[in-house]
Amino acid sequence: MVATGLFDGVCTELGYEYYAEQPVNWLPRFIAMPCNSIVNLGYIAVGAYWLWRRPVSPGEAYHKDVFAWMALGYGPVQWARLATQAQRPAALDQWVTLPIFAWVPVWAAHLLGGPATLALATQAASVASYGLALAHCQGFELALACHILLAVLAGLAVQSRLGGRDSLRHMGLAVASCAGFVGLKLLDQPLARWGLLPGYLSGHFVSKICDILQFHFSLCFLECLGRQKERRRAE
Repeated sequence: MVATGLFDGVCTELGYEYYAEQPVNWLPRFIAMPCNSIVNLGYIAVGAYWLWRRPVSPGEAYHKDVFAWMALGYGPVQWARLATQAQRPAALDQWVTLPIFAWVPVWAAHLLGGPATLALATQAASVASYGLALAHCQGFELALACHILLAVLAGLAVQSRLGGRDSLRHMGLAVASCAGFVGLKLLDQPLARWGLLPGYLSGHFVSKICDILQFHFSLCFLECLGRQKERRRAE
């Protein structure tokens, strides 16, 4: 759908001027911004680790693996946006962010015994919500804010039913990582002007580290809840 040009009119930030990290002219284009480019290997590493990790139970394997594949696939998508600075990779990068966040409510609903059809309905609504980006220049930001809020609310709901101290710690770290992801990305240029980050490091780079940690701790949180659910079932 992106390749058809449907989202060519969506507002995206294109060009190196939107990043605090300065491109290195003598480097190949795919690593012209070395820190912001290479950090995407972290998504691939986290995804590969969780694909390798043994699931809590057969019932949790599917949800874990889908989330892990999302992490693994997001690295190349983000890298393509940085390397090309083109509209279509940028739109794709925005779009795939939404169903990734929507997977948290899907997995939470599964842990609470929700119907299997809910996963398809949630993901379909998430994918369709990117249409807001066509309706308004800030439509993507609105859709993303709603996705983040729903993910946190779903986490709180499943934590209150199944959680304990360990899952609460993982949830706190996931939410803190999410806040770092959003906040540091917004502060990318101001942090550079204030000289608070050294060398080629930038707010955008650190925000990506927070995003990678957000993936990891979300998986830790939901896996921990799955383990707790299995323990209660065994009792």
